[in-house]
Amino acid sequence: MRAIRETRQKAAAAQVKHLEAELERVRAALADAGEVHRRRVIGSEQYLEAPAEADAPAVVASEVSQKRPVGPRRAVPHRQDAPGVEVLSVDYQALMAAAVEAGADGLGARRAAVVLGWDSASASRVEGARARLKRLVERGWLVEAKPGRFMLPAPEQDPGPGRPGGGS
Repeated sequence: MRAIRETRQKAAAAQVKHLEAELERVRAALADAGEVHRRRVIGSEQYLEAPAEADAPAVVASEVSQKRPVGPRRAVPHRQDAPGVEVLSVDYQALMAAAVEAGADGLGARRAAVVLGWDSASASRVEGARARLKRLVERGWLVEAKPGRFMLPAPEQDPGPGRPGGGS
């Protein structure tokens, strides 16, 4: 009788140990899911806080030509080769509109991610937005005056008549 009682006691202790381990696993999974939810809520709030950016891409998108280019073309042509912003894809046009709105403060990568409709809490999405901004810098559409702040280049001014490079 005593052996049966000890066996049952050991089985109950093992069951308790197993259930405690399972409880820890479930608590960890719950904490992870809560963190993901928190990040999604933050991303949604940031997206909703930018109503001007939400309106800008829709306006710019309606101006995009419906013609499809023949042959290969660059996603972002060099600025001196392009007649205007309308040659850029819709996403790049949205980034340019956001840079105009940002003015002298410049456009940051996190804000650019929001403009593109991406989750700004995701580091990979923010880096993707930064890569697009850097591409616009490489092609002459934007300048990075301060590290991480992208803005339109200063307009070139005509030096005027009688000066080198000026009018007739």
